[in-house]
Amino acid sequence: MKVTVVGAGAVGASCAEYIAMKNFCSEVVLVDIKEGFAEGKAMDLMQTASLNGFDTKITGTTGDYSKTAGSHVAVITSGIPRKPGMTREELIGINAGIVKDVTANLVKHSPEVIIIVVSNPMDTMAYLVHKTSGLPKHKIIGMGGALDSARFKYRMAEALGSPISDVDGMVIAAHSDTGMLPLLSKATRNGVPVTEFLSDEQQKYVVEETKVGGATLTKLLGTSAWYAPGAAVSVMVQAIACDQKKMIPCSLMLEGEYGQSDICLGVPAIIGANGVEQIVNITLTAEEQAKFTEAANAVREINGDLKY
Repeated sequence: MKVTVVGAGAVGASCAEYIAMKNFCSEVVLVDIKEGFAEGKAMDLMQTASLNGFDTKITGTTGDYSKTAGSHVAVITSGIPRKPGMTREELIGINAGIVKDVTANLVKHSPEVIIIVVSNPMDTMAYLVHKTSGLPKHKIIGMGGALDSARFKYRMAEALGSPISDVDGMVIAAHSDTGMLPLLSKATRNGVPVTEFLSDEQQKYVVEETKVGGATLTKLLGTSAWYAPGAAVSVMVQAIACDQKKMIPCSLMLEGEYGQSDICLGVPAIIGANGVEQIVNITLTAEEQAKFTEAANAVREINGDLKY
């Protein structure tokens, strides 16, 4: 199986690295517009193959999408990264043009491709791919919920003082600091609700720190994070490549689910060989549903600025 990653920066290179190291696909193609950049990243990564024990072939190209032909999955990471003080929403003007052009090139050479969108603002970029690619909706997936849920689990384990493997939980709604909805009511530690372990103050801390997880890292690093986003993408790509039928929260086009239509928002879904196999409907509390609707309204407002 062939996987393309567009954008060979920190996030794209991490995606390629984690995918290659898991050894489930035959080739990863890195694409970038900067001359020689993707080729250099690919060479550097290939020189780790004997050290890290993988046989996945990694190649790079400067804008030659013919080399992506026959890709089963493509990951779009390209676009400018978020800078300190910049919201994801402020990225829309620049990144929309980039994502639209990348999508057209991917579909031209791999008409059956499944696209995973990472570029921010992610829910809006996923919506843009739906509106411009001509692909069926089950072949377009926004990555955000997988990453946000990983950050949620990190904060829960931190508050609990437990191994991270003990906790489970998910984040739905928008991939933004204000629209993210960590489902604390459904979070567990080995099947026991985490609300039985955490005080009200701790619960609030976990939720709020999860919501600003990306902004916190941007402030510390001076740019967007890359390890966790790359790992989140690799989990999604592997679920498709290996037909794992994993339930992963991700940004999908809704057609009545959760009371919303004609919008991409984070919801739990079964991910397998066909991409989105099923959207999972879960019961939300009245407060959660209200927050989900509020997030939808905010994303819809941003979507209104798209020109396609």
